[in-house]
Amino acid sequence: MRILAIVPGGISDQLLFFPALEDIKRVYPDAEIGVVAEPKAAPAYRVSKIVDTVVPFSFSAANSPSDWANLLGIVRDREYEVVITTDLSWSMGLMLWLSGVPTRVTFKGTSAPYFYTATLDDSSQSAPQYQAARYHELLSAIGIDGPTPALTVNVPEKDLTWAKGMRDRLDLKSGYVLMYPGPDTGSADPGARFPVPSWQAVIADFRDKQPQMPIVLLQTEGSIPQINALRVGDDKLIVANAENLGQAAAIVAGADLLLTPDSYVMQLAAALKVFTLALFGKNQPEEMLPPIKGEETRFLGIASETNKIADIPPDKVLEKVWGG
Repeated sequence: MRILAIVPGGISDQLLFFPALEDIKRVYPDAEIGVVAEPKAAPAYRVSKIVDTVVPFSFSAANSPSDWANLLGIVRDREYEVVITTDLSWSMGLMLWLSGVPTRVTFKGTSAPYFYTATLDDSSQSAPQYQAARYHELLSAIGIDGPTPALTVNVPEKDLTWAKGMRDRLDLKSGYVLMYPGPDTGSADPGARFPVPSWQAVIADFRDKQPQMPIVLLQTEGSIPQINALRVGDDKLIVANAENLGQAAAIVAGADLLLTPDSYVMQLAAALKVFTLALFGKNQPEEMLPPIKGEETRFLGIASETNKIADIPPDKVLEKVWGG
């Protein structure tokens, strides 16, 4: 069986679709799975062993008829039998109808339900729902029901080896607190960033209460401006520069605690079961973090009262940290 998933959005959206892909592979172990994703989100599949093919497509661009024709040609050529999409646009529906894929599945919110063979209720419309569980509901159209699997990732061995070498070089063998001062999920709004003075207040408090615990800043393309600002006048900061998603995951895996905005780094931590304190702006914790199960809480979210991470007081963050 050949199955195609079409998932708009950033890296976080792709990672949150991983549990659905895992369940497809569990039920159809011989399935060939393809994904259509934004070019900027395609790196998510570096930490997946499930997907055979990733097709880049700029959902957010002003796509011309030739762009749609190219995507249509790819879908037709690979003779997919099932396509599942979270793209609710009329254009996507038309393209999939023209593709001739026998089973075409999306949510009822689509603007073109007549182009699909199955449209499913979107329970997140009535109440906040964990995004991975929302995506997983689409699988009921192909006979896959039951609980949503936990989010997991597969970190390439060479990235794990690279991270071990980095920890040895920086003398981080006994653990560290990792902070990711990057942007939140899917937003370029300055209010989406926890401000530099707020990070400085949190770092200073950690140094006061846990002077032996190294503090490491995770540097990715999204966090470079913040890290450059934090390093001014602070030569004690340790910076771990991740050049790809696998390296970022390997750095996260070695941390005792992660402090991060709502981001793909947070999703990596959820997959790797790393204790995480996450800051939320426009999204809600229950939408982006796994439901709490059992007595141990590994993932805590702080929601901004103004929907802007910049407005979360550092004292509120520290209260959560030291309060457990």
